[in-house]
Amino acid sequence: MRAYSIDLRERVVAACDQGGATHDQIAARFAVSVAWIGKLMRQRRQTGSIAPKPHGGGHPRAFDAAADERLRAAVRADDDATLEELASAAGVTCCASAVHRALGRLGITRKKSRGGRPSRTAPS
Repeated sequence: MRAYSIDLRERVVAACDQGGATHDQIAARFAVSVAWIGKLMRQRRQTGSIAPKPHGGGHPRAFDAAADERLRAAVRADDDATLEELASAAGVTCCASAVHRALGRLGITRKKSRGGRPSRTAPS
């Protein structure tokens, strides 16, 4: 979710500073939550700024460069292994979706291609 614009933040703070309206009324007027208004006013009191805080960064990757190479070797050794088996072969403790994302970054597809000619009577 993107941060609210500085313009909106300034208008909400100005409405709060003006008085005459509750946080509920201001939230309804600007289509924001009452909790966000409280956080914005608290941030202004504590830091003096209403600018949005920087992004927290998220979780680090489960697969580093060495684990990527171990994963690539595990796929070469057994291309029919499950995602959980590939994670344990690479020596990484993570969920199956993390293995899937790592395979995508490495350009390794999990879909098997059909080796024979297509059927003339049915779609293949």
